Amino acid sequence: MRKQVATITALLALAGLAAQTGTALADAKDGARLARLWCAACHVVADDQASGSEAVPPFAEIANRPNFDRDGLAATLSGQHPIMPDMTLSRQEIADLSAYIASLAR
Repeated sequence: MRKQVATITALLALAGLAAQTGTALADAKDGARLARLWCAACHVVADDQASGSEAVPPFAEIANRPNFDRDGLAATLSGQHPIMPDMTLSRQEIADLSAYIASLAR
C-alpha cells in the first residue's frame, strides 16, 4: 500500500512539473504569430493593427484586466468557446498565445 501511495505521489508531482514546464517554456514571440494568424480577424492583437471587431476586446485590454490570469486564459483557450471558432490549438500553442497576451500588460 505504501508503495502505491508513493508511486501515485511521484506521478502527481511529475504531472505538476510537466504542466509548469509547458508554461515556463511558452514562447510569446510564437504566440504573437499565432495571434495574427488566428485572432486578428476579430481581436486587435498588436499595436500596429489598424482595427478589429468592436464586439470583442483587444488583447492588450484583456491582459490589463485586474483579474487577468494567464493560466485561466489558457484553460479558456483549451476548451470550446461558443463565440470563437474551433481553432484546435495544441497545448504548446495555447501556452504561447497566453504568454503573448500576458506580455501585453502594462
